[in-house]
Amino acid sequence: MKRQLNLALFLIVTAAISAVGQESLVSKVDEFIKAEMQKQKIPGVSLAVVKDGRPLIVKGYGYANLEHQVPVKPETVFQSGSVGKQFTATAVMMLVEEGKIGLDEKISKYLGDVPETWANITIRHLLSHTSGMTDYPTDFDFRRDYTEDEILKRAKEIPVAFKPGEKWQYSNLGYVTLGVIIGKVTGKFYGEFFQERMFKPLGMTTSRIINEADLIPNRASGYRLVNGEVKNQEWVSPTVNTTADGSLYLTALDMIKWDEALMTGKLLKKTSFDEMWSPIKLNDGTTHPYGFGWGIRSVNGHRVIEHGGAWQGFKAHIARFPDNKLTVIVFANLAQTNQGKLANGVAGIIDSELKRKPIPDPEPEFTAKTRELLLAVLDAKADVTRFTPEVQKVITDQKDRLAAFVKTLGDIKSFELIAQSVAAGEINYRYQIEYSGMSLFLEMTVNKGGKISRFALQPE
Repeated sequence: MKRQLNLALFLIVTAAISAVGQESLVSKVDEFIKAEMQKQKIPGVSLAVVKDGRPLIVKGYGYANLEHQVPVKPETVFQSGSVGKQFTATAVMMLVEEGKIGLDEKISKYLGDVPETWANITIRHLLSHTSGMTDYPTDFDFRRDYTEDEILKRAKEIPVAFKPGEKWQYSNLGYVTLGVIIGKVTGKFYGEFFQERMFKPLGMTTSRIINEADLIPNRASGYRLVNGEVKNQEWVSPTVNTTADGSLYLTALDMIKWDEALMTGKLLKKTSFDEMWSPIKLNDGTTHPYGFGWGIRSVNGHRVIEHGGAWQGFKAHIARFPDNKLTVIVFANLAQTNQGKLANGVAGIIDSELKRKPIPDPEPEFTAKTRELLLAVLDAKADVTRFTPEVQKVITDQKDRLAAFVKTLGDIKSFELIAQSVAAGEINYRYQIEYSGMSLFLEMTVNKGGKISRFALQPE
């Protein structure tokens, strides 16, 4: 009897210690989120943290609507941005498992006539952003209503940037095209397929395609900063807000259900998830840290499978740390939000192993010169002879939307070496670049001949 009492007492004390520890973590997360919201001028944030398969933190901060002072709740509905791409990729892989789509089939099999430059593009290329397709052109009218056929026709008119599988370049139009293909294969709008095969079976009751006309409880408003002042999001046409590159309404509560489905394999076989979460292999045998609708990286040796989203005054991010059985989900309603910093900052608080550790910089002068080189590249004033011919072509392309976007971020606050490795005689560098509202990463490789053979900016 005494042993049973001691055991009961031990369990009570252990539970109490655990509760105190959890309360301390939540307090630290609250402090971090509130400080970042103030620093970044974010109206509202919705946060979900899942640890060991169970929700650890699910709460809202700030306001979903500033004009009516409506607070953010776990039920608050945000726009997905490109976080929606993982749903499109999953839908495609479901159809692959059913034999209705072939990963290595040419997209012309599903679309019919395509431009000659699209002749060798496969489904795999679209999923992994290696098709050579680019993005919405600068003259694309986001205030005009389009049919799917009209958007596809417009996409066909845009020159490809490279041959399929040759390089990696983010392409929203590639995922728009995947949505069209899902429709042609299933005979229904891709959003209906999402509802029938993913949202309803998983109990994601509020997830749906964006529809600004419908009355949607708990819908947040999106905002942007203009000269430091908060303004409402800019209007786009209803049909532009229904494409498969990221046009979903999501909540933190529904994303917890989504994470559970990913963890337990409810929707796809393990082999399909393995394919989605593996770096894509390019034609030359090298890989790029992106799978199908997911970015792939590591922090202090721990795997990270993640994706961010940005659209119409909203930011979203899901970061999954499978080795640590941790997932962090973030939604915010300000266009300038650094959502990756929020998600990864929370992860580092919950699990100290996931806090990015600075490394000693063996060549601070080289780092300083690399920073100057980046600025020169963005201003189109770099000495191109320092790069290989392939990279020269990329950095001199004035249609690079990422470079154009970076110029709008303002001055660099810090430029820090966070990883360096040597492989096959090549030196690989990874730098973290902090701006006031965003973190970016520069991946750079110097080959055996001293030429820069990789020079790529990536979001967190």
